[in-house]
Amino acid sequence: MKKMMLFFALLVTLVSCKTKQAAATSTTVDRKSQTAIKGNWTLTSVDYIGENLFKVNSFQIADSNCFEGSSWTFVSNNDSGNVALTKGGCPSFSAAIKWYVTKEQQFVLKFLNPDDKARKVTQGYVLALRNQTEDSFQLVDRVDIGGKLTDIVYQFQKNK
Repeated sequence: MKKMMLFFALLVTLVSCKTKQAAATSTTVDRKSQTAIKGNWTLTSVDYIGENLFKVNSFQIADSNCFEGSSWTFVSNNDSGNVALTKGGCPSFSAAIKWYVTKEQQFVLKFLNPDDKARKVTQGYVLALRNQTEDSFQLVDRVDIGGKLTDIVYQFQKNK
């Protein structure tokens, strides 16, 4: 049983938050949704079925729990921003990002290294934008865990 649980944990770590071709996604921008995201946000929770059994390596950066409490800045007029992980006991991480929201309510996200030119970075993440209000929104990633698609829900709250 322990070997099976270890296998599933390894499987989740390998497939969670898979990289997608950002270039293969629609580039028609939903300006209304995008403008509503402008500002400073805190990622308040990461939820998924089986979170007590499996670890998810969010965005191939750190355990999903490390993203709780992270700071995100979204600038809508140039599709840029940054993210910073600050949770104790987790790796320190800070990066510039490029992002946009498509008409299909897909949130396209690319993490940039300091010397990267955004147009040259072709790998990124495509998540679903859901439940957007003035003060909150969710980004949802679908990952294959043991042959079953599972939603990883990232809940954001706007900073006042």
